[in-house]
Amino acid sequence: MRLVAESTEDGASIATLDQWAPVRQALTAPLRDAAELEEPPTVEGVRDALDAALPMFSSDRFTELGLILPPLLRDADTVAQLDPEGRAVRVRLLQLTGWLLTQTRQFEAAEGCLDAALDGAADRLQGAATVNTMCWLLLRQGKLSEARELATRWADDTEPRLSRATPAELSAWGWLLLRVSAAAVRDNRAGEAEDALRLAHSAAVAMGREFAPGEDFLRTFGPVTVALKRTENAMIIDRPDVVLRLAANVPAGGLRPTSNNRNRHLLDVADAHTKTRQYAEAVAIMANIRDASPQWLPNQRYARDILGRVISKRRTLTDDMRSLADTVGLPL
Repeated sequence: MRLVAESTEDGASIATLDQWAPVRQALTAPLRDAAELEEPPTVEGVRDALDAALPMFSSDRFTELGLILPPLLRDADTVAQLDPEGRAVRVRLLQLTGWLLTQTRQFEAAEGCLDAALDGAADRLQGAATVNTMCWLLLRQGKLSEARELATRWADDTEPRLSRATPAELSAWGWLLLRVSAAAVRDNRAGEAEDALRLAHSAAVAMGREFAPGEDFLRTFGPVTVALKRTENAMIIDRPDVVLRLAANVPAGGLRPTSNNRNRHLLDVADAHTKTRQYAEAVAIMANIRDASPQWLPNQRYARDILGRVISKRRTLTDDMRSLADTVGLPL
């Protein structure tokens, strides 16, 4: 028995598809010949532009990213023809774009983008960073067996010797184990999920703290990350009491509130409050998420489901409930 359906997330809305059409077109556009351009882009220029855009990725500023990504993707394609450094910059941009497309539920485009990033990976750690997002994409689509098998294969291939592993190696291996656990718990494989989570905890202990190899926020990993995922697993198996107990011990700092970690955790906490009939607490948490990440919340089907359960139990709706319903697209 599976704990989730085969398709757990619907696709992007028409408005999202329209907004992101230039990005998808840039991903499939023919390569330009750098020699024919009056002012061809440089590797340094593209790298600097990507660095300047990173805060937009980590703070979920989707509207701005939808505008800057098309020319940046075209420039990255051009410099990738020049030298290995250009190819590395392009891979990094494709990783981030694939993650963003997964966030906004543009699954087909995300798959093509991540496939291209994996094809261009220079080493196994760069490849593992891409596979981590690939596994998340499969999870969002409900493709549990595929996600578990892919994550398991890459975790086996990247397993380091803990006594001398680098932070980058620990992060790569730890995240793949978390994907194994996430797929297993959703597929009613509790033992496998716990085993993978235990190994991920070992990697986090060896890491010692939350750390982002190469300042890459997507690879932030450590004890807090594992604690958040343990809480997520408890929600998947419908143990709201365990979720609230674990959440009370999660440190408030040490991890930025991005969609890959704390915001998702907070939705689990809101769901646990809903299932224990603490509706005001659930609404307050979701309102805080909206205030912190207003462009992230509308893309979360989970948020819509939680709010729907809250509203179904209330005779009258507060202003916050109505505002949240509008944000997540829940008809009243």
